[in-house]
Amino acid sequence: MNIASWNVNSLKVRQTQVLDWLAEQPATLLGLQELKQIDEAIGREAFEAAGYRVLSNGQKTYNGVAWIYPAHWPAPTDVVTAIPGFEDSQRRVIAATFGDLRVINLYVVNGESVGSEKFRYKLDWLQALARWLAEEAGRYAQRVVVGDFNIAPDDRDVHDPEAWRERILCSTPERDALDRLLETGLVDAFRLFDQPEKAFSWWDYRQANFRRNRGLRIDLILISEAVRDKVRACRIDAEPRGWERPSDHAPVILELDYGAPGH
Repeated sequence: MNIASWNVNSLKVRQTQVLDWLAEQPATLLGLQELKQIDEAIGREAFEAAGYRVLSNGQKTYNGVAWIYPAHWPAPTDVVTAIPGFEDSQRRVIAATFGDLRVINLYVVNGESVGSEKFRYKLDWLQALARWLAEEAGRYAQRVVVGDFNIAPDDRDVHDPEAWRERILCSTPERDALDRLLETGLVDAFRLFDQPEKAFSWWDYRQANFRRNRGLRIDLILISEAVRDKVRACRIDAEPRGWERPSDHAPVILELDYGAPGH
């Protein structure tokens, strides 16, 4: 089984890319972020023709998340589309259970700039998320949390740490908030393996940043200890970032020695 995460920066624009990517390198379960579509506008027929179903939590113009899962799997259960107890009109969460595996897909707030109102919202959102993930830990042993976290965990995940020091995506409060998520019993799967230096998942469209590999690793897959012994690899597939009209993010893939639910 593979589980992947990809901020597609508009599913309407990049649905064909997603389907092409699935055909070339099948992800058993794919979490998408930044759909920028309402649920009714998603082209589900194309996914169904490719053997997948869509579980979505869409929003017009902004945000939106979805799980793309194999059509032969049993329907997911315990679906959650918002952080419980946190009032928020933005569609940034979709969680579901497949068999005994709990999967949570997140599009974390960007925060705009350190000290701004949106930065305060980001920290409040992450605080509420930490409370919820702690509750989830008490309910599900096997958990995988994927998404665009809009936080580079440490300086290894930044092309120029000094230039980004205490800026948005790399500030101490954001990294501390990420640490609190990990304290709910999660580990960054990418760091369980030897990785190439300067491995990033996001590159700004400007200044030829992708060609120059001036990026950040902000797209993460976090796993619980009960999943850890099933993990075989975790990697970033940078190829789609070089396609025509690409998303500014690349997919992250978790390879698991884990059977399909219901089998």
